[in-house]
Amino acid sequence: MYLEIVTPEASLVAGEVESITVPGVEGEFQMLNNHAPIVSVLQEGKVKFKGNPTIAEAFQNKFTQEDGKWVLHISGGTVECNNNRVMVLAD
Repeated sequence: MYLEIVTPEASLVAGEVESITVPGVEGEFQMLNNHAPIVSVLQEGKVKFKGNPTIAEAFQNKFTQEDGKWVLHISGGTVECNNNRVMVLAD
């Protein structure tokens, strides 16, 4: 599936991933290929994804790795998943 992570500063991530986990307000949830369409509000926490999308060079220092996944800490935002495309609008 295709992932984009966008902040008010810039587009941080774009590319293909195997999975993405986000901190929803009702709890953490994961999206895989062919996930049902969803729009959700995100709370403070970690966005985790597995794969090798392009991470903007100027923002690579915002990412860490845990258990083979890339991790980005966010303070909130929204996520939309539709037709194997995931868009995270993060604060």
